[in-house]
Amino acid sequence: MSVAPSRAGSRMQHYEEEDDADADPAADEDTASRAPGNGNPPPEAATVNGRSQDEDYYEPGEEEDDEKLVNGGGGVVATASSNREGVGNGVRAGAITAGNHRRAARRGDTDEEDEGGNGNGGYWRSAAASRPGSPSMADNASDVSSMVPAAPPPRPKSRAEMTMTASRYSNLSYWRARRVIFYKNGDPFFPGIEFRFKPGRDIVSLESLLDKLSLRMDLPRGARYIFSMDGDRKYRLDELEDGASYVVSSYKTFKAASYGKKNGIWYAAPGGQGWSKAPSRKASIVEADVPPPGGGPIKPSTGRVIRIINNMDHTVQCRVLLNLRTSQPFEEVLEDLGQVLKMNGAKRMYTVSGQEVRSFSQLRNEFADVDTFYLGMGSVGGAATPAVMLSPVRRARSRGPQTAIVEDISKQRRSRSKSRPRALYAPESEIIRTNDYTLLEVLKEEPIRVTIKGLRRTFYPPLHHAPIDNTPPDKKMSLEWVYGYRGTDSKRNLWVLPTGELLYFVAAVAVMYDRDEETQRHYTGHTEDIQCMELHPSREMVASGQRAGRNRKTQAHIRIWSTETLQTLYVFGMGEFEVGVSAVAFSQLNGGSYVLAVDAGRESILSVWQWQWGHLLGKVATLQEELTGAAFHPLDDNLMITHGKGHLTFWNRRKDGFFERTDIIKPPSRTLITSLQFEQDGDVITADSDGFITIYSVDADGAYFVRMEYEAHNKGVSSLIMLSEGTLLSGGEKDRRIAAWDSLQNYKKITDTKLPDVFGGVRSIYPQRPGRNDGNIYVGTTKNNILEGSLQRRFNQVVFGHGRQLWGLAVHPDDEVFATAGHDKNIALWRKNKLIWVTQVSFECISLCFHPFGVALAVGSTEGHLIIMNSETGVVVNTIRVCGSPLNCVGYNPTGDLIAIASQNGSIYLFRVSRDGYSYKKSNKIRGAQPLMQLDWSSDTNYIQTVTADYDLSFWDVKTLSPEKSPIAVKDVKWYTHNSTVGFLISGIWNNRFYPMTSIISTASRSAAHDLLISGDTDGYLRLFRYPCLSPKAEYNEEKVYSGTVACSRFLFNDRNIVTVGGTDASLMLWQLVEE
Repeated sequence: MSVAPSRAGSRMQHYEEEDDADADPAADEDTASRAPGNGNPPPEAATVNGRSQDEDYYEPGEEEDDEKLVNGGGGVVATASSNREGVGNGVRAGAITAGNHRRAARRGDTDEEDEGGNGNGGYWRSAAASRPGSPSMADNASDVSSMVPAAPPPRPKSRAEMTMTASRYSNLSYWRARRVIFYKNGDPFFPGIEFRFKPGRDIVSLESLLDKLSLRMDLPRGARYIFSMDGDRKYRLDELEDGASYVVSSYKTFKAASYGKKNGIWYAAPGGQGWSKAPSRKASIVEADVPPPGGGPIKPSTGRVIRIINNMDHTVQCRVLLNLRTSQPFEEVLEDLGQVLKMNGAKRMYTVSGQEVRSFSQLRNEFADVDTFYLGMGSVGGAATPAVMLSPVRRARSRGPQTAIVEDISKQRRSRSKSRPRALYAPESEIIRTNDYTLLEVLKEEPIRVTIKGLRRTFYPPLHHAPIDNTPPDKKMSLEWVYGYRGTDSKRNLWVLPTGELLYFVAAVAVMYDRDEETQRHYTGHTEDIQCMELHPSREMVASGQRAGRNRKTQAHIRIWSTETLQTLYVFGMGEFEVGVSAVAFSQLNGGSYVLAVDAGRESILSVWQWQWGHLLGKVATLQEELTGAAFHPLDDNLMITHGKGHLTFWNRRKDGFFERTDIIKPPSRTLITSLQFEQDGDVITADSDGFITIYSVDADGAYFVRMEYEAHNKGVSSLIMLSEGTLLSGGEKDRRIAAWDSLQNYKKITDTKLPDVFGGVRSIYPQRPGRNDGNIYVGTTKNNILEGSLQRRFNQVVFGHGRQLWGLAVHPDDEVFATAGHDKNIALWRKNKLIWVTQVSFECISLCFHPFGVALAVGSTEGHLIIMNSETGVVVNTIRVCGSPLNCVGYNPTGDLIAIASQNGSIYLFRVSRDGYSYKKSNKIRGAQPLMQLDWSSDTNYIQTVTADYDLSFWDVKTLSPEKSPIAVKDVKWYTHNSTVGFLISGIWNNRFYPMTSIISTASRSAAHDLLISGDTDGYLRLFRYPCLSPKAEYNEEKVYSGTVACSRFLFNDRNIVTVGGTDASLMLWQLVEE
């Protein structure tokens, strides 16, 4: 039905025109649905006593700007009287009576507004004031009814109408405006937003409410979920109760906190004396529950809060807390104050009358009552400076820093009048929020100074941050999945267990992968990268040796562990190995009681151990430069064979522990023996880097001779395996061929096959079902893939891994997927343990980032190209030449319309981005000097912070395209992400007193909920802290699965998982966060 104009409607229209940006499109749809022709009665059918029935229904609108803030938040405050549509004459007559009361209430509200009382800008203060029979209408109800013609008596209801179930439209309370307060999830300092709306009129669904809240609240990815204060998620609009409070979140995880119970807002009392409570315009503001700090006025003997103004540019001014008892010379303090005002070399301080201040004593005595000073760069004296009209400021005692920012004053426009001197006007009220701590505690907080690579760096505290909590987080990291395979720099490293699980190692983790169940088990007892591994003859135990680290806890050693229980059975070799363990093997004849090991040091010491008892049976220096492997002879537990470059030697251990040496290959031969196998009768089979396979036999005198030699591959042979039926399989690293040879027919070639180039060469071969003659094998490749197949059919990929260095990692903004990009030119998208897609491009990749809406993926290459991909399909949609240097990091701003690309040449390139995320246009360039490694956008998109290769933290103004020289000026900026490795809020990850040694942090990332911090260093340590992390006493939960640099670590969007990449070793791991 049509809406007739009314006095309330005209006021509503006036305010709606002032704020069209916040108008709800659902309201237009609702109005259209009530128009004639849409199944509604014509206007004349909706009029009673000559007036439009819709005149009695009040449409809520948006309040003026000064009424939108409640306790510091921006929310719509709209209250309206109850509404309903008439059904039948009886209900229509009831609408007349309710309308009389509403018109009277509207008149009373107008009078209240005109008198300057507590009117709400022409809006109803509460729904109760407009309901019939409310207490506020009791006094003048008779007067109102006399002003309006009496309504005709209602006709008697029919039997059908009397038995009819009342609809929701006949209930006045259904259309009653609801008042609710919303808080940010996990943010106890957020004061809350008051929101008033009519269900079905102003807000038609929960989704439209979330859209409005996204505009009002600064959330990481917009408002997506609403919870009660107890953490119960709300799915429908009608679940929101009038007068209740709720928590809004971008994620499904609810963070319990004391919402709405923090301190209020405190103002400086006139004249700087004491404290007074901020006047409250609304009764819903939370009352302060702590007494004023300090207990009274603060004497200026220790510190003073003063205002300083740049004499060269009066629009630059600031209020600072000055420590009057500092040991720092007064001249140095002036220089520090000059940096605050963006002045280089400030040397003089003057009062507003032109008197020069030369010492702290003058500030304490002569100028004790002066609160405003000018800083100049002149050598002597200075002209008098015009007086400045400023609001009073408070003085405070401080034992804190020499210069601490209290509040930045916004730039004021200079007066253009020539008839009077220039005057600056400060804001009418200067508010400082105190939340969980008092202002005095903020003023006492000093800058944090951290030593990084021998240089001291200073980070300034923001005005507000969470209290320091040095306890370790409540969650710890549990390894969930290991991606890829280590085939680039290892030798024999692939086996099959009796359970059918694949056994291999990546970094410091031994992986047991069940293809049928799609599950993994992990042995994580090692503290450094595993260098070699061997399966026990029973196939129930494993011996694995690791390299040496930098401290006593990471010494090279060998571990014997169970494949069933994953328990460590024995550890030996601590302090015996210099660099690492290059080879390990079990004896065969005595059931694996002996273990041999070869030290990776200069002398390549060979040692034999009886591991069950921990006895060292003997050791000898092989004195070989490059030793590639060792093994026990299958028919003699005291006979061992070592091989390497120009080296093939038999070692016979005597009962006295000494070794007899027999060299089969001697210098000057430089042939590299790459692999070793045995025939059933004990003859030795070797493969070399020239592609030849050689069989050695022993004569009657015990001397070994070459029985047979043939060329098996064009280049080197990287793997040999003798199957149970006497078939020898050989694999080539360079020619990528796998060949089968019949040892019973003088090594006649049976067949061969060639692997595709995308998989790489052969690193290791192992039968899928040991002991069975079915021809199915697993193949580990040099590009970190594992394949399955046979020589009669093609090979299929079982495990995919990046083949070269892996540095690029990005997580999706709202899904449990992540992307990786490596030097192998492969870009891959993963979901948990599944590979979704992989695309090979033309450039080596080192960085990547998702668009904030997840539609696109931007990838930076080592040659200065930016590659844009469809994140769902992996299709390359755009390639842009940015510069000639590597693009070390890329990042979209929060709105997704601008991307920043930080290069090795020190410059930042800005590109405009289309709405779909696929089209890019160069916008600007910010020049720098040092290579940039990390990048973050501010939440307001005005600033960028970067970290250089030398760990210098820089800030850049996107609007002016210039560096922000004073870090104090941006200390209160909120950052959309925090992937930078330095900064005030993460300073505790440096110089931590609990580290076993000095750590150089290589990666850091903040969780989406802003409560956790993950960091990785150049020694392979992965540490989980609370966020913010401010103290070197901060405790953490730690894991160590890398020997080299942790290249990158990120939280998935739900904060339940962490993804890490290993850089040079191309290892990729997924961690799950579990309760401690």
